[in-house]
Amino acid sequence: MSPPTRHSPDTRRAAPEARVPFLYRALGRLIAPWLAIRREPAPSSDVALVRPGVAVCYVIERYGLSNALILEQACREAGLPSPLMAMPDDLVGSGRAVVALSRRQRAWFGRPKTRTHSEGLARLIAAIEADPALDVQLVPVSIFVGRAPDRQEGWFRVLFAENWAMVGRFRRFLAVLLNGRHTIVRFSPALSLREALAEELPPERSVRKLSRVLRAHFRRIRAAVIGPDLSHRRTLVDGVLASEPVRRAIADQARRDGSGFATSWRRAQGMAMEIAADYSHTVVRSLSFMLTPLWNRIYRGVTMHHFEKLKEVAPGHEVIYVPSHRSHFDYLLLSYLMYVNGVVPPHIAAGVNLNLPGIGPVLRRGGAFFLRRSFKANALYSAVFSEYVATLVGQGVSIEYFIEGGRSRTGRLLAPKAGMLSMTLRGFLRRPQRPVLFQPVYIGYEKLMEGRSYLDELSGKSKQKESIWGIVSGIPKVLRSNYGRVAVNFGEPIRLDAILERHAPDWREYSGDTERKPEWMGAAVDELAQCIQVNVNRAADVNPINLLAMALLSTPKHAMAEADLLVQLDLFKSLLVAVPYSDRVTVTELTPAQIIAYGEEVKTLVRTRHPLGDVLGFDGENAVLQSYFRNNVLHLFACAAWVACCFQTNRRMSRAGVVRLGRLVYPFLQQELFLPWSEDEFGEQLQATVAVLMERGLFAFDPESGYLQRGMGQTDEVFQLRVIAHSLLHSFERYYIAISVLVKNGSGAISAGELENLCHLTAQRLSLLYSQAAPEFFDRSLFRGFIGKLRQLGFVRGDAQGKLVYDERLENWAKESKIILSRELRHSILKITPEMVRNVAAETPAAAQPPKDSSD
Repeated sequence: MSPPTRHSPDTRRAAPEARVPFLYRALGRLIAPWLAIRREPAPSSDVALVRPGVAVCYVIERYGLSNALILEQACREAGLPSPLMAMPDDLVGSGRAVVALSRRQRAWFGRPKTRTHSEGLARLIAAIEADPALDVQLVPVSIFVGRAPDRQEGWFRVLFAENWAMVGRFRRFLAVLLNGRHTIVRFSPALSLREALAEELPPERSVRKLSRVLRAHFRRIRAAVIGPDLSHRRTLVDGVLASEPVRRAIADQARRDGSGFATSWRRAQGMAMEIAADYSHTVVRSLSFMLTPLWNRIYRGVTMHHFEKLKEVAPGHEVIYVPSHRSHFDYLLLSYLMYVNGVVPPHIAAGVNLNLPGIGPVLRRGGAFFLRRSFKANALYSAVFSEYVATLVGQGVSIEYFIEGGRSRTGRLLAPKAGMLSMTLRGFLRRPQRPVLFQPVYIGYEKLMEGRSYLDELSGKSKQKESIWGIVSGIPKVLRSNYGRVAVNFGEPIRLDAILERHAPDWREYSGDTERKPEWMGAAVDELAQCIQVNVNRAADVNPINLLAMALLSTPKHAMAEADLLVQLDLFKSLLVAVPYSDRVTVTELTPAQIIAYGEEVKTLVRTRHPLGDVLGFDGENAVLQSYFRNNVLHLFACAAWVACCFQTNRRMSRAGVVRLGRLVYPFLQQELFLPWSEDEFGEQLQATVAVLMERGLFAFDPESGYLQRGMGQTDEVFQLRVIAHSLLHSFERYYIAISVLVKNGSGAISAGELENLCHLTAQRLSLLYSQAAPEFFDRSLFRGFIGKLRQLGFVRGDAQGKLVYDERLENWAKESKIILSRELRHSILKITPEMVRNVAAETPAAAQPPKDSSD
């Protein structure tokens, strides 16, 4: 049999238009001006739909004259056989080549009835069984009228959006008139009817089984396009309250409080109503109208990458979206983009601080469900919230949450918090109805609405609470500003069942269990969290602002001669192309000269004219703000930065030495930057990076000795290496500060908390005395992560009193820092490293305390 082709109509229908009945042709011409059909797969796709020489019959979910006419136009545009002409021998018995799984029948009295038995399908099955040489291709087709309203005007159209209800003829007529120019027709691959009947069941069972399979298929497609068929909010809440874990928690609360069961039940009901979303297709569709002009006003463009890969794997899965969290716009932007591109927006876990009067109800009807910042001490709230999440997972509702807990104030990914991941995993174990897919998403900005407030918080000011007045007063400023371009990149999905198989091949035994918490769950959640952050970073977008920040922030005055900046930008782009970090990383297509022009256009770069050559740089506070965008892509240059760091205080070093030291420091870099490689793979990346830098003339290599050598003095090549190295030097300085403080105070002298506090103060003082560092230089969380990694690797351990104990391995590791850090810098750090732990800890100024981490 010849292979299937996309445009392969039945040869017996060479002129479909001439043989379509006149009435259908006339009605088709009448409805055509009101239709604009988007076919899926796209017309340019190579996906095969039908095989030549085999009769074709289309299967639609619901019968209707408008559906038949829409299908006819879509097939004509695709070059496929017409559904409105009889099949050979009229196998369906209706004079058409289309069958519907359900249709509404008129009733003389009472309400119309819905018929779910397809007589046409039964006739096809009977014909196949009667003729062993006959086969028919069934092509399931899903039709959605009014699904993508990105260019629609008028609010009345919202009322006639596609939904789960089977509507009458008049409502369908209005839907076509109002929304027909935004119609989606999704063709699924053809199914051989003879192969589907291979079990040789009785005809009645064959009809029922095939109908069930097709209905399940249509439900998956409809859920992916317009969202699941959600019950009324109060019905959902009642189901949560009736579950066994919540009823048990209510009874426990009643015993603790001495109140009755009814009182505790009402309290739980109030919690559930506070949490639960009230999803409305009409509100979501309406919000899309408002957001379209907003994005067009404040952004120069929004681009998505790798979205089609998600659409290929999403049907049939419970999708959990786990994006990076950098702005309040993250919520709206991701949901909007998914909606206008044909995928239902997810339910979003939002902080209860956003449940403001007037705004909370709108967000709730847009799919937001609210959670409190912390509820570990509230067993009843924890049980209600966990059950609500489990209900969403069990119903197949896509969910979105930010595992970082709050917005990143530095531009780096934050250490993940496992609460929502653990609830999702437990909900899946209880109701494993469909496989769960975690979808990491990288959201990259060129300018942030919250940039100024982030700097204030990092400098010690407290976070301002969200309020109605704060939002309203900030709207004019937002509308007057332009925030450049935004990129939304979809990373490699993570299948939950694959992680469960690695940790517990018998995980299915826990299905339906509401009490047991498996011992392996903690390890599985930790791996899942790490994989998500790694895959977010592997989908990074490198925009012009990222590259400018990488280059200019490496100089003392945050400025470069134009010629030097052009060379440095070209070097960065060459490294990204020659040693790719991931196949999902996207890089700006602008040339170095165009990047500079763009930076000036968006008023990020300042040009200073000079007779000897123009100087380009960041001015004043803008330089500190740009550190955020450098940190977005810091991980992409980790290998190059490490190699360059090795030659800041050394002119010569062996390639083997570069790799050996890299493998030694890699666990700490991996933990801080969420790098994707093993130690061996990191070594291979270093070797490839060295080769690129040699090609660029930054190193000379002696094959006999195996040594690399950089140039002497202040050559251009030495300057380029210094620029590359600068992005990682602050990390090594923090590592040296932590080890110096620990060694200076002695083994068994200070606890992990005391060490973290002393490191924070030392780094803060170093920044004040010597040079202005990026705000994250003295970020407590980075020191906390480094100390945790030291304990994990066994360099330090806690004794019975909670103090940190170490041996000579730590001191030997500290000696290696002499290769990286200059003598002057090491001396400065040792000079200001405190010894009097109690005095320093007690005299910590309020301004030095970090801002409270708040869930957004």
